[in-house]
Amino acid sequence: MRQLHAGQMRFHDFNKLREARRALEPKTGIQTPSFINIKSSSNSLFHSCTPLEALSSGSSRSFFTGAFSKQLATLRLKQLERTANQNPANSAIQFEFLSELSQSYPEAVIHRFEKYPEFAIDDRCTMLYFNALQRNTGRNGGMDKFSLSTFLRRIKGSNVMIDPMKIQALSELEGKNTSRGSKGALGTEVMQILAGASASSAGLGAGAMGGVGALASRGVDPKFPLHVQMHNPTSGRAAFFGLVRQVAIAFIFVSAASALFEGSGMGGRGMGMGNSKHVQESEGSDVRFDDVKGIEEAKADLEEIVEYLKNPEKFTRLGGKLPTGLLLTGPPGTGKTLLAKAIAGEAGVPFFFSSGSQFEEVYVGLGAKRVRELFEAAKKKSPAIIFIDEIDAVGGSRKLKDQSALKMTLNELLVQMDGFDENNGVIVIGATNFAQSLDEALLRPGRFDKHVTVPLPDVGGRKEILEMYAKKTLIAKDVDLKVIARGTVGFSGADLYNLMNQAALKASTDGLNSITMGVLEYAKDKIMMGAERKTAVISPKTAKCTAFHEAGHALVAVVSDGATPIHKATIMPRGNSLGMVTMLPEGDQTSQSFKEMRAYMDVAMGGRVAEELIFGAENITSGAASDIAGATRTARAMVTKYGFSDEVGIVHHGGSAGEEASGETRAKIDSEVKKLTEDAYKRATEILKKHSKEHHLLAETLLEYETLTGDEVRDIILKRKKPNRPIINMDGGARGDRSVLGETSSNSSSKGSKFPGLGGRKVAESRRDTAK
Repeated sequence: MRQLHAGQMRFHDFNKLREARRALEPKTGIQTPSFINIKSSSNSLFHSCTPLEALSSGSSRSFFTGAFSKQLATLRLKQLERTANQNPANSAIQFEFLSELSQSYPEAVIHRFEKYPEFAIDDRCTMLYFNALQRNTGRNGGMDKFSLSTFLRRIKGSNVMIDPMKIQALSELEGKNTSRGSKGALGTEVMQILAGASASSAGLGAGAMGGVGALASRGVDPKFPLHVQMHNPTSGRAAFFGLVRQVAIAFIFVSAASALFEGSGMGGRGMGMGNSKHVQESEGSDVRFDDVKGIEEAKADLEEIVEYLKNPEKFTRLGGKLPTGLLLTGPPGTGKTLLAKAIAGEAGVPFFFSSGSQFEEVYVGLGAKRVRELFEAAKKKSPAIIFIDEIDAVGGSRKLKDQSALKMTLNELLVQMDGFDENNGVIVIGATNFAQSLDEALLRPGRFDKHVTVPLPDVGGRKEILEMYAKKTLIAKDVDLKVIARGTVGFSGADLYNLMNQAALKASTDGLNSITMGVLEYAKDKIMMGAERKTAVISPKTAKCTAFHEAGHALVAVVSDGATPIHKATIMPRGNSLGMVTMLPEGDQTSQSFKEMRAYMDVAMGGRVAEELIFGAENITSGAASDIAGATRTARAMVTKYGFSDEVGIVHHGGSAGEEASGETRAKIDSEVKKLTEDAYKRATEILKKHSKEHHLLAETLLEYETLTGDEVRDIILKRKKPNRPIINMDGGARGDRSVLGETSSNSSSKGSKFPGLGGRKVAESRRDTAK
């Protein structure tokens, strides 16, 4: 059968066309779809999918339309049927289902309309019914089988949403009509009445049919032909490429519009591309150089820059020239940004600040444009200072695989700092934690002339920083900031501020009127070792082992010549540690002598030696693993790096552990390392055997007080004097809910113990008396 071209319309006798089509179709045994019972909603719409397959077999379609689309349509029909069955009184839902069903299965529409009166219907449903009758003419039904009386019984039932006047007109038509025309003509008159025409006009069988009635009668009466326009179905592949094409066009349009708005200065604020973020001028800072503590050398270099800006003739009279750039490098938290704020407060010239991450966004070329805008704003108010924080975000080393946008931004920064045009009067100060990641072209003289390292503060600098923060709070008289400064090796200015803040919060929580030394020690230990695990379940056996282990460290540290002074000993669990001994040097240690290294190894071995002497070789625990690792590292460094081995010689072997040495030399290195550690173990054993009573007394005191200061440890070992304060732990060092361990009383642990007498108050008091 020939398909009609788009726009070509022609009247057809549909009965003849259907007969011709059935003659051409293969005899596939098409079954009429049967519906499920409305009382059951668990079955599918059809008992068989054969009708769908048969109806789609006559045309050639792609995979998407022939298989995927067919399945989607079937699933939609099933979903609509379930919804319609669940809402039998809702005519709108019934119409939606019948409308979708009529597109492929008019017989099913007729069957549902006639056989199930419990489903609600309205005018639209009846028009779908007549449309299905017309399309099904000649297939064992259709308009030839239309019965007006049956139709009236259907629309006079329940759940009918049809105008009663129309039903009355149809009843009158039934009384007048006997056999004065074909059933097709009768159906046309019924549709005219339902569409709004009067019964009298319908009986004339002439005149124009308006609205839906006219449309419904097309194809039945030659006076009202049905115009058909055929077109090839759109495949899924074509639809997909059409969607891609539309998205691409929309993307190109949006990109072009964005570039146009950016170039003309329009729409910047609306799309987050405004100038307010990357060009910022300081309106005054209350920070001065006097507020910057602990980094005097870096401060001196910046003070020179400020002095040049205030009095340039002082420097230019001898031909000097102001540096173009100053790069601040150093660890995080050392005060690089604080120095920039001090410059803003001291310079008295316009101060522009930004960060490296603010230059880049999703638009290519935007970073370079923002760099130009920043320097143009500074040049208009020169002399001026530009501060770029975290400059490594935009000034990183260029690589071939980098995006072009990043290279454009860096290239623009290089040109603005030292390009063809002179840039007099504008100083660029950059700050970064990763100077090694910056591009070499950015670091050369002429761009960043000065490189200022802002290091971690030394013990004097830490004391100055702590004193500065102490002025802003209430400090008790017993606080010795020198001790805190000695115990915070490696702390930056930001870490020290955090320490003071943590101490203030702890003092406020405890209801204190000021920050005491104990609160500061608590804050320091919390930052360095973690919070106290006060609820940790510690058995008396574990507590005793920890106490003797830490007492062994502390005793060797006090007795050994060259050992670092002890600051604190504790068996309070913190983080992953059950206890620890803290030692503080008198000042920042820049180097160690052979005696100090040997003493360090002796102290490290003291814990394991103590466990062996007290509990026996078979009861040594793994708690000394970190101590052995530290002693081994020190011994290996003495042999491979510092030349402290006569066998290996005064040579330096590359690698962290001398891996670059020959096989024979590595064997000598291992032998010398073993000799050093074994000698340290022997010395620690001799010390603990010699001072066995002091060792036991110190361990018992740790079980009672949990934490001892350095002075208290020295008094116990050298004077056998216990602290003059209340005992904290009466349970032999045990803590936590020990019911999970099967213990029922606090003193049960001392019964049957291999080392009795460490569990109760009486024993502790008697031992204190003995010590005295």
